[in-house]
Amino acid sequence: MPAFSLDPPQTTWCAELRTLAAERLRPLAEKGEPGHVNRALVAELGQLGLLERLFTSGAVDLCLMRESLAYACTEAETALALQGLGAHPVHAHGTPAQRDRWLPRVAEGTAIAAFALSEPAAGSDAAALELRAEAGLEEGLAEGLVTDPLPAESAPAAEPDGTARWRLTGEKCWISNAPEADFYTVFARTTPGAGARGVTAFLVPADRPGLGGTSLDMLSPHPIGALTFDAVPVTADDVLGEIDRGFRVAMGTLNLFRPSVGAFAVGMARAALDATLAHTAERDAFGGKLKDLQTVAHQVAEMALRTEAARLMVYAAATAYDEGAEDVPKRAAMAKLLATETAQYVVDQAVQLHGARALRRGHLLEHLYREVRAPRVYEGASEVQRGIIAKELYAGREAAQ
Repeated sequence: MPAFSLDPPQTTWCAELRTLAAERLRPLAEKGEPGHVNRALVAELGQLGLLERLFTSGAVDLCLMRESLAYACTEAETALALQGLGAHPVHAHGTPAQRDRWLPRVAEGTAIAAFALSEPAAGSDAAALELRAEAGLEEGLAEGLVTDPLPAESAPAAEPDGTARWRLTGEKCWISNAPEADFYTVFARTTPGAGARGVTAFLVPADRPGLGGTSLDMLSPHPIGALTFDAVPVTADDVLGEIDRGFRVAMGTLNLFRPSVGAFAVGMARAALDATLAHTAERDAFGGKLKDLQTVAHQVAEMALRTEAARLMVYAAATAYDEGAEDVPKRAAMAKLLATETAQYVVDQAVQLHGARALRRGHLLEHLYREVRAPRVYEGASEVQRGIIAKELYAGREAAQ
Protein backbone atom coordinates (compact mmCIF):
# COMPACT_ATOMS: atom_id res chain seq x y z
CA MET A 1 0.00 0.00 0.00
CA PRO A 2 1.41 3.44 -0.88
CA ALA A 3 2.26 5.29 2.29
CA PHE A 4 0.61 8.47 1.05
CA SER A 5 -2.88 7.27 0.17
CA LEU A 6 -5.69 4.95 1.22
CA ASP A 7 -7.69 2.84 -1.18
CA PRO A 8 -11.51 3.26 -1.33
CA PRO A 9 -12.31 0.27 0.95
CA GLN A 10 -9.95 1.63 3.61
CA THR A 11 -11.46 5.10 3.34
CA THR A 12 -14.95 3.64 3.73
CA TRP A 13 -13.89 1.51 6.68
CA CYS A 14 -12.38 4.51 8.47
CA ALA A 15 -15.62 6.45 8.01
CA GLU A 16 -17.57 3.50 9.40
CA LEU A 17 -15.25 3.33 12.41
CA ARG A 18 -15.74 7.02 13.15
CA THR A 19 -19.51 6.54 13.02
CA LEU A 20 -19.37 3.47 15.28
CA ALA A 21 -17.17 5.36 17.72
CA ALA A 22 -19.56 8.29 17.87
CA GLU A 23 -22.82 6.33 18.00
CA ARG A 24 -22.03 3.10 19.88
CA LEU A 25 -18.77 3.57 21.75
CA ARG A 26 -18.89 7.14 23.00
CA PRO A 27 -22.13 6.60 25.00
CA LEU A 28 -20.46 3.67 26.79
CA ALA A 29 -17.32 5.70 27.35
CA GLU A 30 -19.32 8.51 28.93
CA LYS A 31 -20.79 6.04 31.45
CA GLY A 32 -17.36 4.83 32.52
CA GLU A 33 -15.49 5.96 35.60
CA PRO A 34 -12.29 7.87 34.78
CA GLY A 35 -9.19 6.02 35.88
CA HIS A 36 -10.83 2.59 35.81
CA VAL A 37 -11.24 -0.13 33.20
CA ASN A 38 -14.51 0.28 31.33
CA ARG A 39 -15.40 -3.37 30.78
CA ALA A 40 -18.64 -2.56 28.99
CA LEU A 41 -16.69 -0.50 26.46
CA VAL A 42 -14.10 -3.25 25.98
CA ALA A 43 -16.86 -5.83 25.53
CA GLU A 44 -18.46 -3.67 22.83
CA LEU A 45 -15.13 -3.41 21.02
CA GLY A 46 -15.07 -7.19 21.07
CA GLN A 47 -18.66 -7.44 19.88
CA LEU A 48 -17.83 -5.18 16.93
CA GLY A 49 -14.93 -7.47 15.96
CA LEU A 50 -12.30 -4.78 16.44
CA LEU A 51 -10.30 -6.57 19.13
CA GLU A 52 -9.97 -9.69 17.01
CA ARG A 53 -8.41 -7.57 14.28
CA LEU A 54 -5.53 -6.87 16.65
CA PHE A 55 -4.35 -10.41 15.90
CA THR A 56 -5.37 -10.79 12.27
CA SER A 57 -4.29 -7.47 10.72
CA GLY A 58 -1.03 -5.63 10.20
CA ALA A 59 0.37 -2.35 11.43
CA VAL A 60 -1.43 -0.27 8.82
CA ASP A 61 -4.83 -1.60 9.88
CA LEU A 62 -3.92 -1.03 13.53
CA CYS A 63 -3.09 2.59 12.73
CA LEU A 64 -6.31 3.04 10.77
CA MET A 65 -8.31 1.74 13.72
CA ARG A 66 -6.53 3.89 16.27
CA GLU A 67 -6.70 7.08 14.21
CA SER A 68 -10.38 6.62 13.35
CA LEU A 69 -11.48 5.76 16.87
CA ALA A 70 -9.39 8.57 18.38
CA TYR A 71 -11.11 11.10 16.15
CA ALA A 72 -14.50 10.36 17.70
CA CYS A 73 -13.85 8.61 21.03
CA THR A 74 -10.41 8.61 22.63
CA GLU A 75 -11.54 6.29 25.40
CA ALA A 76 -12.51 3.59 22.89
CA GLU A 77 -9.21 4.04 21.07
CA THR A 78 -7.22 3.67 24.25
CA ALA A 79 -9.19 0.64 25.43
CA LEU A 80 -8.48 -1.10 22.12
CA ALA A 81 -4.82 -0.13 22.12
CA LEU A 82 -4.21 -1.35 25.67
CA GLN A 83 -5.75 -4.73 24.84
CA GLY A 84 -3.36 -4.99 21.92
CA LEU A 85 -0.31 -3.83 23.83
CA GLY A 86 -0.86 -6.28 26.68
CA ALA A 87 -1.81 -9.25 24.52
CA HIS A 88 0.52 -8.88 21.53
CA PRO A 89 3.45 -10.58 23.31
CA VAL A 90 1.17 -13.57 23.93
CA HIS A 91 0.09 -13.58 20.29
CA ALA A 92 3.66 -13.27 18.99
CA HIS A 93 5.62 -15.30 21.54
CA GLY A 94 3.16 -17.34 23.58
CA THR A 95 2.88 -21.11 23.68
CA PRO A 96 -0.20 -22.75 22.13
CA ALA A 97 -1.62 -23.21 25.64
CA GLN A 98 -1.08 -19.54 26.51
CA ARG A 99 -2.65 -18.34 23.29
CA ASP A 100 -5.61 -20.72 23.56
CA ARG A 101 -6.34 -19.63 27.11
CA TRP A 102 -6.13 -15.86 26.73
CA LEU A 103 -6.39 -14.59 23.15
CA PRO A 104 -10.00 -15.66 22.50
CA ARG A 105 -11.06 -13.89 25.69
CA VAL A 106 -9.10 -10.76 24.75
CA ALA A 107 -10.75 -10.78 21.30
CA GLU A 108 -14.17 -11.15 22.88
CA GLY A 109 -13.49 -8.31 25.30
CA THR A 110 -13.98 -10.52 28.36
CA ALA A 111 -10.36 -10.50 29.57
CA ILE A 112 -8.35 -7.33 30.20
CA ALA A 113 -4.67 -7.37 29.25
CA ALA A 114 -1.79 -5.19 30.46
CA PHE A 115 1.84 -4.58 29.46
CA ALA A 116 3.99 -4.30 32.58
CA LEU A 117 7.43 -2.95 31.67
CA SER A 118 7.99 0.38 33.47
CA GLU A 119 9.15 0.62 37.06
CA PRO A 120 9.61 3.45 39.58
CA ALA A 121 13.33 3.66 38.72
CA ALA A 122 13.21 2.24 35.20
CA GLY A 123 10.83 4.16 32.96
CA SER A 124 12.64 5.49 29.92
CA ASP A 125 15.64 3.25 30.67
CA ALA A 126 13.73 -0.01 30.38
CA ALA A 127 16.92 -2.09 30.32
CA ALA A 128 17.57 -1.00 33.91
CA LEU A 129 14.50 -2.72 35.34
CA GLU A 130 14.89 -4.30 38.75
CA LEU A 131 11.88 -6.60 39.23
CA ARG A 132 13.65 -9.81 40.25
CA ALA A 133 12.82 -13.29 39.03
CA GLU A 134 14.61 -15.38 41.62
CA ALA A 135 14.97 -19.14 41.34
CA GLY A 136 12.98 -20.75 44.15
CA LEU A 137 12.72 -24.24 45.61
CA GLU A 138 10.39 -23.51 48.50
CA GLU A 139 7.85 -26.15 49.36
CA GLY A 140 4.47 -25.32 47.85
CA LEU A 141 5.79 -22.21 46.10
CA ALA A 142 3.86 -22.83 42.92
CA GLU A 143 1.29 -25.34 44.02
CA GLY A 144 -0.97 -26.25 41.15
CA LEU A 145 1.34 -24.71 38.51
CA VAL A 146 2.37 -27.92 36.77
CA THR A 147 4.59 -27.51 33.72
CA ASP A 148 6.72 -29.50 31.35
CA PRO A 149 10.39 -29.38 32.37
CA LEU A 150 12.85 -27.04 30.68
CA PRO A 151 16.03 -28.46 29.14
CA ALA A 152 18.57 -28.91 31.91
CA GLU A 153 20.98 -26.37 30.48
CA SER A 154 18.39 -23.57 30.54
CA ALA A 155 16.53 -24.36 33.74
CA PRO A 156 17.41 -21.87 36.51
CA ALA A 157 16.00 -24.06 39.25
CA ALA A 158 13.92 -27.18 39.52
CA GLU A 159 11.57 -28.93 41.84
CA PRO A 160 11.96 -32.69 42.18
CA ASP A 161 9.63 -33.13 39.20
CA GLY A 162 11.90 -30.97 37.00
CA THR A 163 9.60 -27.97 36.92
CA ALA A 164 11.44 -24.64 36.60
CA ARG A 165 10.16 -22.00 38.99
CA TRP A 166 10.86 -18.40 39.92
CA ARG A 167 9.55 -15.88 42.41
CA LEU A 168 8.89 -12.34 41.15
CA THR A 169 9.78 -9.69 43.71
CA GLY A 170 9.66 -5.95 43.18
CA GLU A 171 7.43 -3.25 41.70
CA LYS A 172 6.00 -2.01 38.43
CA CYS A 173 4.65 1.49 37.95
CA TRP A 174 2.74 3.53 35.34
CA ILE A 175 1.08 0.34 34.07
CA SER A 176 -2.02 0.94 31.96
CA ASN A 177 -5.05 -1.16 33.00
CA ALA A 178 -3.38 -1.96 36.35
CA PRO A 179 -4.45 -3.08 38.85
CA GLU A 180 -7.69 -4.21 37.17
CA ALA A 181 -6.32 -6.36 34.35
CA ASP A 182 -6.94 -10.10 34.22
CA PHE A 183 -3.38 -10.88 33.15
CA TYR A 184 -0.09 -9.05 32.73
CA THR A 185 2.83 -9.36 30.36
CA VAL A 186 5.58 -8.84 32.94
CA PHE A 187 9.26 -8.23 32.27
CA ALA A 188 11.59 -9.35 35.06
CA ARG A 189 15.33 -9.71 35.56
CA THR A 190 16.40 -13.34 35.49
CA THR A 191 20.15 -12.63 35.19
CA PRO A 192 21.50 -9.87 37.46
CA GLY A 193 23.92 -7.38 35.93
CA ALA A 194 23.22 -8.42 32.35
CA GLY A 195 21.32 -5.30 31.26
CA ALA A 196 18.86 -5.90 28.44
CA ARG A 197 20.22 -9.41 27.91
CA GLY A 198 19.09 -10.68 31.31
CA VAL A 199 15.37 -9.96 31.13
CA THR A 200 12.62 -12.56 30.69
CA ALA A 201 8.97 -11.97 29.77
CA PHE A 202 6.31 -13.79 31.78
CA LEU A 203 2.55 -14.12 31.40
CA VAL A 204 1.20 -13.56 34.90
CA PRO A 205 -2.52 -14.02 35.64
CA ALA A 206 -3.88 -11.43 38.06
CA ASP A 207 -4.93 -14.03 40.63
CA ARG A 208 -1.39 -15.25 41.36
CA PRO A 209 -0.62 -15.12 45.09
CA GLY A 210 1.55 -12.20 46.10
CA LEU A 211 0.45 -9.92 43.23
CA GLY A 212 -1.15 -6.67 44.35
CA GLY A 213 -1.67 -3.17 43.03
CA THR A 214 -3.13 0.28 43.40
CA SER A 215 -4.65 2.81 41.02
CA LEU A 216 -2.84 6.06 40.30
CA ASP A 217 -4.70 9.35 39.86
CA MET A 218 -3.32 10.69 36.59
CA LEU A 219 -4.01 13.57 34.21
CA SER A 220 -5.15 11.19 31.47
CA PRO A 221 -8.53 9.56 32.14
CA HIS A 222 -7.58 5.98 31.26
CA PRO A 223 -6.66 3.47 33.99
CA ILE A 224 -3.05 3.48 35.20
CA GLY A 225 -1.68 1.82 38.30
CA ALA A 226 1.24 0.36 40.20
CA LEU A 227 1.87 -3.33 40.87
CA THR A 228 3.67 -5.04 43.74
CA PHE A 229 5.17 -8.50 43.48
CA ASP A 230 5.76 -10.33 46.75
CA ALA A 231 7.37 -13.64 45.75
CA VAL A 232 4.79 -14.16 43.00
CA PRO A 233 5.26 -17.72 41.66
CA VAL A 234 5.86 -18.30 37.95
CA THR A 235 7.00 -21.36 36.06
CA ALA A 236 8.33 -22.37 32.67
CA ASP A 237 4.77 -22.45 31.36
CA ASP A 238 4.53 -18.72 32.06
CA VAL A 239 7.58 -17.71 30.00
CA LEU A 240 6.91 -15.72 26.83
CA GLY A 241 9.62 -16.38 24.28
CA GLU A 242 13.03 -17.36 25.60
CA ILE A 243 14.62 -17.00 29.02
CA ASP A 244 16.85 -13.90 29.20
CA ARG A 245 15.50 -12.72 25.82
CA GLY A 246 12.47 -10.83 27.08
CA PHE A 247 13.80 -7.47 25.98
CA ARG A 248 13.32 -8.61 22.39
CA VAL A 249 9.68 -9.32 23.23
CA ALA A 250 9.29 -5.81 24.65
CA MET A 251 11.03 -4.01 21.80
CA GLY A 252 9.24 -6.03 19.14
CA THR A 253 5.93 -5.06 20.69
CA LEU A 254 6.91 -1.39 20.92
CA ASN A 255 8.13 -1.32 17.31
CA LEU A 256 4.59 -2.32 16.28
CA PHE A 257 2.72 -0.05 18.66
CA ARG A 258 4.84 3.11 18.47
CA PRO A 259 3.59 4.06 14.98
CA SER A 260 0.06 3.39 16.15
CA VAL A 261 0.57 5.74 19.11
CA GLY A 262 1.34 8.23 16.35
CA ALA A 263 -1.96 7.31 14.70
CA PHE A 264 -3.76 7.96 17.99
CA ALA A 265 -2.10 11.37 18.10
CA VAL A 266 -3.03 12.10 14.49
CA GLY A 267 -6.66 11.24 15.22
CA MET A 268 -6.71 13.75 18.07
CA ALA A 269 -4.96 16.37 15.95
CA ARG A 270 -7.49 15.94 13.12
CA ALA A 271 -10.38 16.25 15.57
CA ALA A 272 -8.89 19.46 16.98
CA LEU A 273 -8.23 20.81 13.49
CA ASP A 274 -11.78 20.15 12.30
CA ALA A 275 -13.20 21.76 15.41
CA THR A 276 -11.00 24.79 14.76
CA LEU A 277 -12.06 25.04 11.11
CA ALA A 278 -15.71 25.05 12.17
CA HIS A 279 -15.16 27.56 14.97
CA THR A 280 -13.08 30.05 12.99
CA ALA A 281 -15.47 29.89 10.01
CA GLU A 282 -18.49 30.72 12.18
CA ARG A 283 -17.13 32.96 14.93
CA ASP A 284 -17.80 36.67 14.46
CA ALA A 285 -14.85 38.87 15.32
CA PHE A 286 -13.61 42.35 14.34
CA GLY A 287 -16.33 42.93 11.75
CA GLY A 288 -15.99 39.57 10.02
CA LYS A 289 -15.24 35.94 10.75
CA LEU A 290 -12.17 34.73 12.60
CA LYS A 291 -10.98 32.95 9.46
CA ASP A 292 -10.76 36.30 7.68
CA LEU A 293 -7.89 37.34 9.94
CA GLN A 294 -4.66 36.43 8.19
CA THR A 295 -2.94 35.44 11.41
CA VAL A 296 -5.74 33.00 12.17
CA ALA A 297 -5.88 31.58 8.65
CA HIS A 298 -2.14 31.06 8.59
CA GLN A 299 -2.21 29.37 11.98
CA VAL A 300 -4.91 26.95 10.80
CA ALA A 301 -2.86 26.23 7.69
CA GLU A 302 0.16 25.44 9.86
CA MET A 303 -1.92 23.07 11.99
CA ALA A 304 -3.14 21.27 8.88
CA LEU A 305 0.37 21.08 7.39
CA ARG A 306 1.90 19.53 10.49
CA THR A 307 -0.99 17.09 10.96
CA GLU A 308 -0.73 15.80 7.40
CA ALA A 309 3.05 15.46 7.62
CA ALA A 310 2.72 13.43 10.81
CA ARG A 311 0.02 11.27 9.27
CA LEU A 312 2.22 10.46 6.28
CA MET A 313 5.11 9.46 8.52
CA VAL A 314 2.87 7.25 10.66
CA TYR A 315 1.62 5.27 7.66
CA ALA A 316 5.08 5.11 6.14
CA ALA A 317 6.33 3.51 9.37
CA ALA A 318 3.36 1.14 9.53
CA THR A 319 3.92 0.09 5.91
CA ALA A 320 7.59 -0.52 6.64
CA TYR A 321 6.63 -2.75 9.57
CA ASP A 322 4.19 -4.77 7.47
CA GLU A 323 6.79 -5.21 4.73
CA GLY A 324 9.50 -6.32 7.16
CA ALA A 325 11.84 -3.43 6.38
CA GLU A 326 15.18 -3.26 8.17
CA ASP A 327 14.72 0.30 9.41
CA VAL A 328 11.52 -0.28 11.39
CA PRO A 329 12.95 0.86 14.77
CA LYS A 330 14.03 4.20 13.29
CA ARG A 331 10.78 4.72 11.38
CA ALA A 332 8.66 3.74 14.38
CA ALA A 333 10.54 6.18 16.61
CA MET A 334 10.25 8.97 14.03
CA ALA A 335 6.53 8.39 13.60
CA LYS A 336 5.77 8.42 17.31
CA LEU A 337 7.98 11.43 17.94
CA LEU A 338 6.65 13.61 15.14
CA ALA A 339 2.99 12.67 15.57
CA THR A 340 2.82 13.10 19.34
CA GLU A 341 4.72 16.39 19.32
CA THR A 342 2.51 17.58 16.44
CA ALA A 343 -0.70 16.64 18.22
CA GLN A 344 0.41 18.56 21.31
CA TYR A 345 1.05 21.62 19.13
CA VAL A 346 -2.21 21.35 17.18
CA VAL A 347 -4.43 20.83 20.21
CA ASP A 348 -2.73 23.70 22.05
CA GLN A 349 -3.24 26.04 19.09
CA ALA A 350 -6.85 24.91 18.78
CA VAL A 351 -7.43 25.85 22.41
CA GLN A 352 -5.82 29.24 21.79
CA LEU A 353 -8.04 29.98 18.79
CA HIS A 354 -11.18 28.89 20.65
CA GLY A 355 -10.44 30.98 23.70
CA ALA A 356 -11.86 30.40 27.17
CA ARG A 357 -14.72 28.18 25.98
CA ALA A 358 -12.16 25.45 25.15
CA LEU A 359 -11.05 25.34 28.78
CA ARG A 360 -14.51 24.59 30.10
CA ARG A 361 -14.96 21.11 31.53
CA GLY A 362 -16.69 18.89 28.96
CA HIS A 363 -15.54 20.75 25.87
CA LEU A 364 -13.93 18.56 23.20
CA LEU A 365 -10.68 20.52 23.34
CA GLU A 366 -10.54 20.44 27.13
CA HIS A 367 -10.77 16.66 26.85
CA LEU A 368 -8.16 16.46 24.10
CA TYR A 369 -5.84 18.79 25.99
CA ARG A 370 -5.75 16.31 28.88
CA GLU A 371 -5.44 13.30 26.56
CA VAL A 372 -2.73 14.62 24.27
CA ARG A 373 0.02 15.10 26.84
CA ALA A 374 0.62 11.51 27.92
CA PRO A 375 1.59 10.00 24.51
CA ARG A 376 4.74 12.14 24.50
CA VAL A 377 5.83 10.18 27.58
CA TYR A 378 4.57 6.59 27.39
CA GLU A 379 6.01 3.80 25.24
CA GLY A 380 9.24 5.75 25.20
CA ALA A 381 9.37 9.49 25.86
CA SER A 382 10.19 11.91 23.03
CA GLU A 383 13.78 12.10 24.25
CA VAL A 384 14.06 8.31 24.03
CA GLN A 385 12.75 8.39 20.46
CA ARG A 386 15.41 10.93 19.52
CA GLY A 387 18.03 8.64 21.04
CA ILE A 388 16.76 5.66 19.03
CA ILE A 389 16.76 7.68 15.82
CA ALA A 390 20.32 8.90 16.36
CA LYS A 391 21.54 5.41 17.26
CA GLU A 392 19.99 3.92 14.14
CA LEU A 393 21.40 6.68 11.93
CA TYR A 394 24.96 6.17 13.18
CA ALA A 395 24.64 2.40 12.99
CA GLY A 396 23.52 2.72 9.39
CA ARG A 397 26.48 4.95 8.61
CA GLU A 398 28.91 2.47 10.13
CA ALA A 399 27.34 -0.43 8.25
CA ALA A 400 27.68 1.43 4.96
CA GLN A 401 31.40 2.10 5.42
